[in-house]
Amino acid sequence: MSESPPRPLRQLADVPVTALKHVGEKRAASLEQMGITSVFDLLTTYPRRYVDRTKQVDLSDLALGEEVAIFGEVVKCSARRTQTGKAMVEVTVTDGASSLKVVFFNQAWRERQLTVGSQALFFGKASDFRGTAQMTNPVVDVIVGASGEERDPSRVGRVVPIYPASGKAGLTSWEMGGFVEESLRRAGQIIDPLSDDQRRAHDLVERTAAFHDIHSPTETQDLAPARRRLVFDEFLRLQLLLALRRRRLEESAAGVAHPADLADLATAPGSLVSPARSLVAQFLAGHRFALTGAQQRALADIFSDLTKLRPMHRLLQGDVGSGKTTVALAAMLAVIDGGRQAVLMAPTEVLAEQHVASMRRDLAGLVISDTAVLGGSREIRVALLTGRLSAAERRRTVADIASGAVDIVVGTQAVLTGDVLFKAMGLVVIDEQHRFGVEQRASLRDKGRTHSQEGRDPDLLVMTATPIPRTAALVMFGDLDLTLVDEMPVGRLAIETYACSAAQTATAWSRVREEVAAGRRAFVVCPLVDGSEKVEATSAVAERDRLEAQELKGLRVGLLHGQMKSDEKDYAMEAFRAGIIDVLVATTVIEVGVDVPDATVMVIEDAWRFGIAQLHQLRGRVGRGQHQSYCYLLGSPSTPDGERRVGALVESHDGFFLAEVDLDLRGEGTILGARQQGRSDLRLASLVRDGDLLAAARDTANQMVAESPTLEAFAGLVDELRLFVDDEEANYLFKS
Repeated sequence: MSESPPRPLRQLADVPVTALKHVGEKRAASLEQMGITSVFDLLTTYPRRYVDRTKQVDLSDLALGEEVAIFGEVVKCSARRTQTGKAMVEVTVTDGASSLKVVFFNQAWRERQLTVGSQALFFGKASDFRGTAQMTNPVVDVIVGASGEERDPSRVGRVVPIYPASGKAGLTSWEMGGFVEESLRRAGQIIDPLSDDQRRAHDLVERTAAFHDIHSPTETQDLAPARRRLVFDEFLRLQLLLALRRRRLEESAAGVAHPADLADLATAPGSLVSPARSLVAQFLAGHRFALTGAQQRALADIFSDLTKLRPMHRLLQGDVGSGKTTVALAAMLAVIDGGRQAVLMAPTEVLAEQHVASMRRDLAGLVISDTAVLGGSREIRVALLTGRLSAAERRRTVADIASGAVDIVVGTQAVLTGDVLFKAMGLVVIDEQHRFGVEQRASLRDKGRTHSQEGRDPDLLVMTATPIPRTAALVMFGDLDLTLVDEMPVGRLAIETYACSAAQTATAWSRVREEVAAGRRAFVVCPLVDGSEKVEATSAVAERDRLEAQELKGLRVGLLHGQMKSDEKDYAMEAFRAGIIDVLVATTVIEVGVDVPDATVMVIEDAWRFGIAQLHQLRGRVGRGQHQSYCYLLGSPSTPDGERRVGALVESHDGFFLAEVDLDLRGEGTILGARQQGRSDLRLASLVRDGDLLAAARDTANQMVAESPTLEAFAGLVDELRLFVDDEEANYLFKS
């Protein structure tokens, strides 16, 4: 190891790859194609697999017809053209005792890659060709080149790391390994931001050893401890970023303590409640259903937050139909009881209008004091604020919000535009905005203060009906406290779900006719089209016409898609809700928020093309009334993942279980795509496998920030964070 002082990772990020031997302009350009420009990038480009040479399978034991990995040395390589003009490269590989022919078609560059003397791993299926074992077009990882360079014995030792290679960029695993090894050797000791006590508490090895063992393990047993340490570091940086952001918010916060009383949550439906009692107690006494245990626990968390001066930052996660809106409404009433206003932001105007209608129904009869009106009291007022209002309607609504005559404002993000000023904003509820990142939520908090004449920070409650695995939630929503509503209301019937092949679709259409005959209604969701919304709209129109003429002939079939005008969409939904339309053929515009209690059948065509979360949301559009409901998933999956998605929906109604399956299928990349701005830091970590380390890293990050009034105590780790945020974010987080 080098005698120089330990280096921070950030310093390694400032060293370009051109500082390494054998990395000239051409190799640097190839590395840049793979997103690698610095020594830091190389050290965090981890092997994708390892080959334990001590467990190598001899060619003499090769079983035909099976996917295998063969390690051998190239003893012959030739290229020619077939009679049809295709490029063909024939390679003979030996392990010293037996040989294997490997053939490549239309890969002429293999002749340059697999020169005589090079050693490589060949992944593929061995077959018999004229009595000789042969592999055709296998995946290749070159371990040792034959360019005449001196071979490092450790590179061909017991455990060989296999790096992501790029045929397009002209880089082999062997070359990548060489660059990484030189980077490790020249980096020397790397600063470890964790103390001995912290490492012992979580059973973590020292960081320099972890980097060495992940890239150059002596034994396979070295890998797990190395990976554990580096995964912890990835999670710790991420959680520290969120903890620091949260501390900055709290340092500048000017919140309000609301008069929320936990005792009110015990109020049962039908109870005799005095008008002098809180709005929450009056609401629960007049509500149709008793709170579930999960709803009571969620409200206990929320009320505890509301009574504190520190503004609430909470995520309310619940499955479709679990009663999140009731929880949010009770929270709004607690804020209104304190003399302040609440805002509900919905993702679409249709959903906003639906919220207004249901709130006005649920809050009818609830009265508050208001000295500005004759008699000194009035009913709670819910106002809609969307782009559909006329100029005059908008002016009146905005004026009433500013005067305090409106208690709850419902709308899209437009509710926080420049002309809207609240008298005293107390709570912002964001509905179905699970795609909002950290930056957007911070922006909303800032707007909350500037849009309230009181100049105080509102509490923030984010709701999502798209269940997210807890591990993913801790990353995507790490700046929020997490509350789950994980029970369904008593008496809610499970939706019967069936997978139907092409030969079984008649069952689904028969069910649709039966339910319509009984006075109920059905949805048909058109196949997902890989194209524009315009293409999907065309597909929906064609399918409506086809069904109307064939399977559903004689029924009143309506249409809803994203290309329709707003008034056309409104009419279609209202006609469907009123029973003027029996069957609504739609695209995924109905995925969120559509509530039609008399809709009892959901038919999803080519269901395997949809994601699990989307299928679960679509299924949740039925089963919202008192009748048994049904979901039919049509089509024969053409991929194993599609088959698993459909199978998961049939197997379970538990959104959190389905979210775990979804995470396992899709991986972290797509799940966390909108996590936050800045560079992704999850290169080794798996939210499926490493949940314990994520929780430990979160606790460590929170403890660090809580114990240190300044950042000096963990300055090295803070410095690393600058690798993963842009300048604006860094200035915000690390200002003195």
